[in-house]
Amino acid sequence: MLKLRTYLRLGLINVLRVGIYRIGLRSGLHPVLRVKRSLQGTRFFRQVPKPDKSLKPQSAWQDTALFFGWYEKPLENSPPEWHANPFTGARIPHLDRPWWKLADFDPAVGDIKAIWEASRFDWVLAFAQRARTGDHDSLKRLNSWLAGWCRDNPPYLGPNWKCGQEASIRVMHLAIAALILGQDKSAEKDLINLVEAHLARISPTLSYALAQDNNHGTSEAAALFMGGNWCALHGINQGKRWERMGRKCLENRARRLIEPDGSFSQYSVNYHRLMLDTLCMAEIWRRAQGLEEFSPLFYERAKAAALWLYALVEPESGDAPNLGSNDGARLLSLTDADFRDFRPSVELAMTLFAGGRAYGQDGWHALHLSWLDVKGNGYVAQPPGSTQFDHGGYCVLRRGPWMALFKYPRYRFRPSHCDALHLDLWHGSTIVLRDAGSYSYNAKRSWQEYFPSTAAHNTIEFDARDQMPRISRFLKGAWLQTDKIEHVSTAGDEHIAAGYQDYLGSRHYRKTTLSSDGCVVVDTISRMQHKAVLRWRLVPDSWQIKDTSVLGSRFKLTVQANIPVKRFELCQAWESPYYLHCRTLPVLEVEVDKACTITTKIRRVT
Repeated sequence: MLKLRTYLRLGLINVLRVGIYRIGLRSGLHPVLRVKRSLQGTRFFRQVPKPDKSLKPQSAWQDTALFFGWYEKPLENSPPEWHANPFTGARIPHLDRPWWKLADFDPAVGDIKAIWEASRFDWVLAFAQRARTGDHDSLKRLNSWLAGWCRDNPPYLGPNWKCGQEASIRVMHLAIAALILGQDKSAEKDLINLVEAHLARISPTLSYALAQDNNHGTSEAAALFMGGNWCALHGINQGKRWERMGRKCLENRARRLIEPDGSFSQYSVNYHRLMLDTLCMAEIWRRAQGLEEFSPLFYERAKAAALWLYALVEPESGDAPNLGSNDGARLLSLTDADFRDFRPSVELAMTLFAGGRAYGQDGWHALHLSWLDVKGNGYVAQPPGSTQFDHGGYCVLRRGPWMALFKYPRYRFRPSHCDALHLDLWHGSTIVLRDAGSYSYNAKRSWQEYFPSTAAHNTIEFDARDQMPRISRFLKGAWLQTDKIEHVSTAGDEHIAAGYQDYLGSRHYRKTTLSSDGCVVVDTISRMQHKAVLRWRLVPDSWQIKDTSVLGSRFKLTVQANIPVKRFELCQAWESPYYLHCRTLPVLEVEVDKACTITTKIRRVT
């Protein structure tokens, strides 16, 4: 019954779409199985007649490959291995097999995302940037690597054709590279053939992508819109149909997946950036080709999504809470900004959709506008303040140097993490209380279970179980819903409070108050069977326990309960700020065995 109710929450149409897709593949009747193409060619981009040496290209993919924004591997004057895991060296077997016959999660190879990463074509953007400044060697590498990729990845064999979204990301990156080089309206035949082969793979499985209610639908719709128009410009009859299909689905995804307050269906900061970058690329392409505007509702939702991310980003570092799933995706990498610097995406989206720049001064974020020829109107947005995004279940509190992000359950779409009533607390760019991240979607089972778990968040864990039971790798059951919510702002401070009851009857109500002096959190809990554990995931420091407090060099946490505490302990746990990157951090665990109220005070040590 739990599974049945969860599938009903996913939506009968979505479940039906997934069922038809899987039955079609197994039976051999799906239209995608009949798609045939061949790829040959050596000339995809040509020399720029007038190089622009004033532009600053990124330095990635010069001497080293860059994976997931942090892991570098020497290139040794050759492209990466398209079918090898760069972390382990393991290679995908059976490269001559059609993509639908390959396993999704092969334990011998490890995380397939590590295989896919080089084939997302981030390097296409890096080489195109350097070619735009007159670097002829980069143009040669660009053509050579694309020719090699086509030779080693014949349609539609091997792992790099397995996912429609991965194919879509390649199309979007090729299109943006063409804009950077000024070759969108007069592209080389080999390049258009490459794009057309990708669209022929994407379009038959679009229904499956839409059924996910996530970034797969936005990415594949944008690729069809951009790539379809591009093909039509170069005489491919099916291009117009793909363009119309992509436009319609992109409008649909913006309407369905982006809430009126800007919250996105995936409840994730990094996936929110992925979606927002996708909308930006589609809009940039539309403007460059002089196409009809999207609907007013599309721009309304895109603006709301831009403001949502702006509200969560710390303006000095560009970092943001590591909330929800984080698969290491960063679509539009044009600068040397760190993977965790969200300002380039915010600046671009705010300029395109919100009527003005977010930050307004020079920096990594401003380079996006130069490379993509996006001009603002001189308006610079006000610094972000306290904001509640109730459709998605978020409240951002700001007072002086402090910022708190409070997450409460408003699940209209499937949740990925058990993070109900999680609290991120920042002092300037220091993340005092932080989320764990995701690490990997295909690590050993203990890692897969830990990072999305209740124990990996700053909240209460009842009876050593998760807030929502796990049904499968990417699906949880008994979705929580907030049953009490309160947000009050005064001149001195403001607070947010929310509560829920889980599927076994345990109750948690949390009130968070933020002032310029710090933060006070009051947790009221009841109906546990044996125990409840409050966890605070702390900034790495030399923390020490003193009575009912933990003291570090910069911050102090004092925790008191109205009953005797069974355990008050500093433990070691894990966090993953980057995909496939893991490190330890201290965690304060406070254990009780009865219904009670626990009060935590966080202050700056002067």
